[in-house]
Amino acid sequence: MKILITGAGGQLAWELAQTASTDKTLVLLGREQLNIADQAAVSAAIAEHQPDAVINAAAYTNVDAAESNREQAIAVNSIGVENLATACVKQQCYLLHVSTDFVFDGSANRPYKPDAIAADPLGVYGLSKLQGEQKLAAIMPNDWAILRTAWVYSAHGNNFVKTMLRLMREKPSLGVIADQIGSPTWAKYLAVACWAAVDKKLQGIHHCTGDGVASWYDFAVAIQELAIARGMLATAVPVAPIPTEAYPTPAQRPSYSVLNNQSLQQALPELQHEHWRSALAKMLDELKQLESKA
Repeated sequence: MKILITGAGGQLAWELAQTASTDKTLVLLGREQLNIADQAAVSAAIAEHQPDAVINAAAYTNVDAAESNREQAIAVNSIGVENLATACVKQQCYLLHVSTDFVFDGSANRPYKPDAIAADPLGVYGLSKLQGEQKLAAIMPNDWAILRTAWVYSAHGNNFVKTMLRLMREKPSLGVIADQIGSPTWAKYLAVACWAAVDKKLQGIHHCTGDGVASWYDFAVAIQELAIARGMLATAVPVAPIPTEAYPTPAQRPSYSVLNNQSLQQALPELQHEHWRSALAKMLDELKQLESKA
């Protein structure tokens, strides 16, 4: 199979390249090679490479910056998906699109199922991602799937885990938000799920996150504990739980964005699921190995 992957250079695309099976031929295109907001460029790229499937790992993901860069966020997260869907219909190839928990407003008190109505995202980022989902579903009659994920981290790129490790080395203490709840997700697990979805031509919307739930505070405490055990941090620093209002940001975030993964587990029973903390431990082992080689 030939697979075209957008968003090369990002966490997910990097993990997709690491986990691809030998029967896959990958075409990895970053922003410099393909601006998915450019309809003509997308059409030309799909026609040139003639992939069997496209994985859209490209996204405008800066949640706060999206509030002041609305047009840019919508261009990538909405119009870009529309362009890919249109080109994939013409080429008759499968499209797997990665979306986000931010399509929900966070007002639920139980994990969101894929068919839960996503109508009131709290910010431009969530709105633009929801628009992209809606356009894909309207354009493609079949041969598509959406995987919504959340709180993604990897040994590659910028993410919460690596930021916490840096701050824990630099600061005498930290305050981390304790009243936003979600599910940390290792990008390697998400990548493996993407490959399983492509191989099976998974259809429709599904959720893909690490098992279990945490606040950002819980996540930070686990990062410190596991990093100290691996010698990646010399000493522990105090980590205090703080409310959202103590750390104001341009974009409002869902207070509860736990996703129900059951439909994906039923559709792809071969996937190996694990609690987010054990996945975090494996990622830190990988990161330590990479840092030792640097």
